[in-house]
Amino acid sequence: MNILPREFYLENTVSVAKNLLGKKIVRKIGRVEMIGIITETEAYRHKGDPASHAFRKITERNKIMFGEVGMAYVYFTYGMHYCFNVVARHPKVKAGAVLIRAIEPEKGIKSMQKNRKIENLKNLTNGPAKLCQALEITKNHYGVDLTTDLKLFIIDGDRPKNIVSSSRIGIKEATDKLWNFKIKI
Repeated sequence: MNILPREFYLENTVSVAKNLLGKKIVRKIGRVEMIGIITETEAYRHKGDPASHAFRKITERNKIMFGEVGMAYVYFTYGMHYCFNVVARHPKVKAGAVLIRAIEPEKGIKSMQKNRKIENLKNLTNGPAKLCQALEITKNHYGVDLTTDLKLFIIDGDRPKNIVSSSRIGIKEATDKLWNFKIKI
């Protein structure tokens, strides 16, 4: 398995969001290996993106978005869910991250189902909180270096032929930015 190198994330955040489609998240817990193909992402930048956590100022929560690329940005939302992002941006941009919104389970599906306490494959990892629960990604993964870690990382995969873009989900500002990307099935 070839882990994506740091250079992969040193590009325009929007480009990285598109390029992550088809790549695979690998999560290892003891002897259990869970793998899922990234099927939906969203880009969040700094300047000009009021929907981004990094838009206003550096905080304890978002400071990782201003740091080194290739790091995990995991945050807690709605008082009950985690969301998993990858720090990615061009070197001339102050901050940026890509939210991983959905994956298609490929390996370790029974473990994912157990973690989510559901059988239905369609709803297993089709949302950012669902995939975090299925892969057991928590606040403890905030700041994990996805280019060197051996328990949570991203590897290469097949480049999808058809990608569709739309407005990002669940935001009220910057809805004109079509930075939600999905593999068209």
